[in-house]
Amino acid sequence: MTTTVPQSIHQQSSTTPMLKISGLNFYYGESHILRDVDLTVPKGQMICLIGRNGVGKTTLLKNIIGLLSPRSGAIAYDGQPINSLTADNRARIGIGYVPQGREIIPRLTVKENLIIGLEALGKRAPKAKKEIPELIFELFPVLKTMLSRMGGDLSGGQQQQLSIARALMGQPQLLLLDEPTEGIQPSIILDIENAVRRIIETTGISVLLVEQHLHFVRQADYYYAMQKGGIVASGSTEQLSNDVIQEFLAV
Repeated sequence: MTTTVPQSIHQQSSTTPMLKISGLNFYYGESHILRDVDLTVPKGQMICLIGRNGVGKTTLLKNIIGLLSPRSGAIAYDGQPINSLTADNRARIGIGYVPQGREIIPRLTVKENLIIGLEALGKRAPKAKKEIPELIFELFPVLKTMLSRMGGDLSGGQQQQLSIARALMGQPQLLLLDEPTEGIQPSIILDIENAVRRIIETTGISVLLVEQHLHFVRQADYYYAMQKGGIVASGSTEQLSNDVIQEFLAV
């Protein structure tokens, strides 16, 4: 199948996007991993990045959050260039990251894992006692009953909910989710999907989702498809064709 790449699926919008990536190139040594990547996340929308394993999706997220540095290209957050900012400073200006594999701290309680998320607030942190917003428990009710349990004692699905909740503690305006349904049972996948949609609808947060689960992909407003480190197709998820699904999502 031949796919074409539009100049930009969001160029018609006159508002400043929450995230804009232009001509991004990244290398591991001499291996060219990301190739002239252009991608836009409008404010208050969910954009899904799809593609088979090993095409560069996680590498792109790590460039956005500042864990990796591109060789060339620009990353702008809310209209401001952030290439020179460190990962901790990117978190403090409002970029949240939920990594693949969850990475909760197993020997800390659920409450302690959540409180760690407040570090991303930096100077925005309230001087009052550290508390967990009620919205966290509305989104993930199971966590309220497990505050004193060790993170390592939670199931995979519960750990994933904890990882997303921890990122939300930093009150991000842009949330990066790296395959949040990987290894999760179907009923929990639906809970996570519903929580992410509610987060967007109630807070206006923007989401960049890396995902393979088709039902979750279709919850996004737009998709970008990656192949060999570059964006090779994009468009509305309402028009996501079976050909694209077969090429970029089928195992």
